[in-house]
Amino acid sequence: MARGRSADYDLNRETIVRAATRLFAQQGYPGTSMSDLAKACGVSKPLLYHYVSDKYELLREITEGHVTRLEAIIGEVEALELDAQARLRELIRRFVHEYAQARHDHGVLTQDVKFLEPRDRSRVRRKERAVVAAFAATIGQARPELAHAALAKPLTMLLFGMINWMFTWLKPAGTLSHDDMAPIVADLFLGGLGAVRPPPPVLVEVRGLNRRPISQ
Repeated sequence: MARGRSADYDLNRETIVRAATRLFAQQGYPGTSMSDLAKACGVSKPLLYHYVSDKYELLREITEGHVTRLEAIIGEVEALELDAQARLRELIRRFVHEYAQARHDHGVLTQDVKFLEPRDRSRVRRKERAVVAAFAATIGQARPELAHAALAKPLTMLLFGMINWMFTWLKPAGTLSHDDMAPIVADLFLGGLGAVRPPPPVLVEVRGLNRRPISQ
């Protein structure tokens, strides 16, 4: 009789996927072994193979899972039926927020998608193109004259240039959060440097005094 899955199987497997995501992002897919992953998870290799067949399975799941979540965000925002400019701002806000939660996933997608087999890589790239097309369509609706000049997609790629690499320099423990940066990105993209407004000052406790703002 086949051995059934334990009640915590899915939780344990997700823990493994998260550990693999972190290791791939930090060490690269080629530089991470199943032994590394087993050590990071505190389990034996035989137990690790109970949950995943090999590290390629994990790479495929991480990269495709990330772009699938981005596609889902597109659908959620479109369902709000906002005007084009408001929709673009909401897309930027949600993508920046998602990247903050999935910075390792995005790192793996950025640096390791090339290690996918052609069929899997094609599927991931197709999802990426759908995300880019949705942004380009929104930009084109916000500024039809730019769409007519075939600039909607190039502008989309410039926008992603601001968003996609934020994880490399914006530190989670820094004075600015991803949520702080999202409206700044939108302001800069839509209105130029003159449209950027700094986030409100952060209030900190000062012993024996009332709270005072500190500069970013």
